[in-house]
Amino acid sequence: MVNRNVVKVLSFRYMILAAIFILLAAGLVLLPKYQKHEGIVPEKLLSNAINPQRYISTDKLADVLINQDPSYLLIDVRSEDDFTKYSIPNSVNIPLAKLLDDDNKSYINQDQYNVVFISDDNFYADQAWMFGNRLGYKNLKVLKGGVNEWYSTIINPPVPTEEMPANDFELYNTRKAASMYFGVAYPDQVAKPVKVEPKKAAPTQVVPVKKKKKLPVEGGC
Repeated sequence: MVNRNVVKVLSFRYMILAAIFILLAAGLVLLPKYQKHEGIVPEKLLSNAINPQRYISTDKLADVLINQDPSYLLIDVRSEDDFTKYSIPNSVNIPLAKLLDDDNKSYINQDQYNVVFISDDNFYADQAWMFGNRLGYKNLKVLKGGVNEWYSTIINPPVPTEEMPANDFELYNTRKAASMYFGVAYPDQVAKPVKVEPKKAAPTQVVPVKKKKKLPVEGGC
């Protein structure tokens, strides 16, 4: 059972982040028109912030990785220690504090790839998205639910119960296949060793050679 205190803390964090998004966007709108801003206009920033399409699901990301889609760039904004403990395949680690360093800007300020920010949940990935979007960088997305959602849906998908609809079973089978692709082994998929009985040598067949019968001696006159 999920701890209610944990749920409250997470909800509070997301409320704070949402409030920050709204305040930042609203504050930019209210700034004097003569002041120049680098990057996106405030109205567009607010529109992007409330657009759910800026998120990518774990199922979509799994499909991208399995099909080796080269148009996606995965950036994990967690700490180096967390990244070393566990990371999603093909992702690169750029901690949030270093995201806008000159050496790292080229990863997110380009038009060739769809950039997906990843964190444990959405919290730090949303901040990374906000930084990049504020500067007018394009094709930025956030992995919805982050590494936690990836683990609970792709690596360890919940088994549906009998009363659930067929769609849930189809989704489970898809996720199970994906988890096997990423190295998860299931008991029913592990091949049992086959006991091979040694072949018995066939007995050598001895074919007796028939002796020729002696012809009777013919007498003469």
